[in-house]
Amino acid sequence: MSLSTDRAPQAFTFKGGMLPMTVMELVSGDPEQIRAQLASKLSQSPAFFQHTPVVLSVEKLDEPHLALERICAVCRGHKLLPVAVRGGGDPVRQSAWALGLGWFPPQENRGRSLESVPPVAAEPAAEPAETVADSAAEKAEPAHASKVYRGTVRSGQQVSAPEGDLVIIGAVNAGAEILAAGSVHIYGALRGRALAGIHGDRNASIYCKELHAELLSVAGTYKRLDDIDNRLLGANVEVVLEHDQLCIARLG
Repeated sequence: MSLSTDRAPQAFTFKGGMLPMTVMELVSGDPEQIRAQLASKLSQSPAFFQHTPVVLSVEKLDEPHLALERICAVCRGHKLLPVAVRGGGDPVRQSAWALGLGWFPPQENRGRSLESVPPVAAEPAAEPAETVADSAAEKAEPAHASKVYRGTVRSGQQVSAPEGDLVIIGAVNAGAEILAAGSVHIYGALRGRALAGIHGDRNASIYCKELHAELLSVAGTYKRLDDIDNRLLGANVEVVLEHDQLCIARLG
């Protein structure tokens, strides 16, 4: 008796490797300032700007509303190809994924001298029982810092609510992005990108009065404009996550 050894041909294999990569460390999140400096660099070293892949490091920036899409457009306009982002909080990470980029956590500080290591503090004395109980109760209370934004969210602009729901009383233009730890409510037309549950809240939802979204996301599950039923475009809808799929339903 012979055993068949035929196997389906493989389309790919995964291999570990280390590739040389240029890191572009940003100390400013202003796209126009970045544009001016890149133009100056291009005149000095045109050979470097030949579709070079770069990782955008935002570790030195403290800007939750980073205009990542505009920064990437500026880089591509000067023949640099952003492939990933390093650092930043959840809004930055979600923006990177929405733009089709990779994301790396901040690089750990290494090689510190012993003198730079702070001494270990003495263990504090035990608090009275009542004080400890009060502190535990305070920590147990969830923080729901919802945010209300009035006006149009314009192209290239990002508005986020990293600890609660986000309410937009106005429209979200194409090229704009809104993010929330909780649900997103838009009392106007949604033409840009809306990301709810950016910390993984699968019960978050997206509500909008007029759907034309470039991208919808709940807890990391995405749906782009091309994937949306044409019969729902322009409608007042609710977007929820069910069985790992985004479901869009009309309201009213």
